[in-house]
Amino acid sequence: MTWSIAFSPLVPLWLVAALALVAAALFGLALSRRQRGGVLRGVALGALALALAGPSLLREDRAPLSTIVAVITDESPSQGLDGREAVTAQMRDALAARFGDLRDIELRVVPAGRRADGAMTDGTELFEAARAALADVPPERIGAVVMLTDGQVHDVPQAPSGALFGGAPLHVLLSGRGDETDRRIVIREAPRFGIVGEAQTIEYAVLDDGAPPGARVAVTVMRDGEPFAAATVTAGEANRLTVDIAHGGPNILEFEAAPLEGELTPVNNRAAVTIEGIRENLRVLLVSGEPHAGERIWRNLLKSDASVDLVHFTILRPPEKQDGTPINELSLIAFPTRELFSVKIDQFDLIIFDRYAQRGVLPILYFDNIARYVRDGGAVLVASGPDYAEDGSLYDTPLSVVLPAAPTGRILEEPFSPRVTDVGRRHPVTRGLEGGDADPPRWSRWFRQVEVERPAGEVVMSGAENDPLLVLNRVGAGRVALLLSDHAWLWARGFEGGGPHVDLLRRLAHWLMKEPDLEEEALRARAAGDRLTVERQTMQDAVGPVTLRAPSGATRTLTLAPAGPGLFRADVTADEIGLWRAEDGERRAFVHVGPADPREFTEVRSTADKLAPAVEATGGGLARMAPEGTLDTPRVVPVRGDGRAMAGSGWIGIRTTEASVLKGVDRLPLFSGFLGLALLIGAVAATWYREGR
Repeated sequence: MTWSIAFSPLVPLWLVAALALVAAALFGLALSRRQRGGVLRGVALGALALALAGPSLLREDRAPLSTIVAVITDESPSQGLDGREAVTAQMRDALAARFGDLRDIELRVVPAGRRADGAMTDGTELFEAARAALADVPPERIGAVVMLTDGQVHDVPQAPSGALFGGAPLHVLLSGRGDETDRRIVIREAPRFGIVGEAQTIEYAVLDDGAPPGARVAVTVMRDGEPFAAATVTAGEANRLTVDIAHGGPNILEFEAAPLEGELTPVNNRAAVTIEGIRENLRVLLVSGEPHAGERIWRNLLKSDASVDLVHFTILRPPEKQDGTPINELSLIAFPTRELFSVKIDQFDLIIFDRYAQRGVLPILYFDNIARYVRDGGAVLVASGPDYAEDGSLYDTPLSVVLPAAPTGRILEEPFSPRVTDVGRRHPVTRGLEGGDADPPRWSRWFRQVEVERPAGEVVMSGAENDPLLVLNRVGAGRVALLLSDHAWLWARGFEGGGPHVDLLRRLAHWLMKEPDLEEEALRARAAGDRLTVERQTMQDAVGPVTLRAPSGATRTLTLAPAGPGLFRADVTADEIGLWRAEDGERRAFVHVGPADPREFTEVRSTADKLAPAVEATGGGLARMAPEGTLDTPRVVPVRGDGRAMAGSGWIGIRTTEASVLKGVDRLPLFSGFLGLALLIGAVAATWYREGR
């Protein structure tokens, strides 16, 4: 309970001030002249001024506020080592009991180091957790912040001050032993991208913390889960590894050092590097047998793709059109058949024959070269028209051994809507084409198709009379596609609304060039934050379970659910940072969750070095918790914040607060009612009494 005086003027303040000045002047004048009755007149005027000021006596009823103490418990993965988690939990419960015996202390126990959903975070951020826990608390009410941790904290202020927590002390109780040893491997330099087929260099080092340097350590390197290299290195020294980028997309290299005897954990003996393989521009050879309405579709499509280098020849003057014009008077470029189909054929990723007929331009021997090129891993696309069914068809050359269908000689000239077959709905080239799910499809009709027989491979689109329209096949290590109509240009021109020609033809070209995203049978894993998605692409109707292996070696079995034709998927929460593996018996997929060099496992030894500056700046205490079972809980001592010590041997101090909350106010006016009137009349009457004597 506190007392105070408040004023509520009955007249403007300037009038009260003027009357007070007059009273003071009269009082001073009376004193200087020793005037009879002057003092009483000054007192009377002063009493009148005071009454006009409206003084009141206030009595405040206040309740003291509690002191807030935050206990931040480190639940990061490094706390799971060497029994630290159990020691921390025991100390947390013991402190809660100690604080429970104190009056006016509000304890807030805050777990930190993991997200609310249990997922891991990159690094231990205890100071951020403390700020969040005390965000609604005025600084003067904070009694102390107590951190139960192994000392590996990654958000310690660089220049801590005494005002870090509003002047309250920071106390740290460390888990873990002081004589720990640990081995870790660190990646010091690694590229993020690399050209496929070119070499890149990675610099790494093995560090033995708490152990003498110079030990010889065996290091193994895995690339995409397969053994790649092995070496024996010296701990503490930098080492370099040169690696060729094997393929496009993520190339994952995992370094693993042999364990150190007695070390805390082998988890940080592994480190992963992900290098995104970038293909040099894909080289495509486009041979147009003759000018036609759809010729520029292929050229425009391939030229618009920045990843494609296009070499395009159109045969404007076949041998049968010789008219005797001298070569030096022609502006045509001679077709370099030997250079393209013999010397440099293996440099192309794809060869496209667009309405090409055998007219003696290419010797028969070169078609043997093309067939060998396909079997050795090349790709050929035949975009045919009537040329495929007539004399001079490519099927009448040695290339027929790799072509997926034989022409019957019949050309179907009737309107039809291209349709995606049941197989095509699962194939990545034709799956999900816009408008293809409707019946009839929401795209324009075509009007010409070549009839074929004995199709090999997969018929992904059908046309007139339900005959094959687009056939895909694998031959040896290569791939072949056969498009049996030359009317795809109708979609490009917007006839009857057009169709998805860009998606279809681009997917077709990239499937032939073996883009990983367009593989029919594939197991993929990708991560977005802590969400891990495992996806199986297949041409089958069902898939088996997938085994998911965490960085720690723990495994779980996933049942993939249908996510569309030919797609099966499962989503899980990744509760560990590092390299995850998915396996289904035949295929494996790898994905790295979190940063390649996670802070949480960079250093795992218990240490006081990181938190000592903040503890010293705030006047707190730092001590190490005893092993489980012999825990010695420090005494909690309330201390007034007047510069006294806030920690000592076996005790920690809590700054007590003097803050309070106002519950009520009683107001007693001093010059109101009969009491005030009597005082004023008494003062005036006293002046008259003095004058009458």
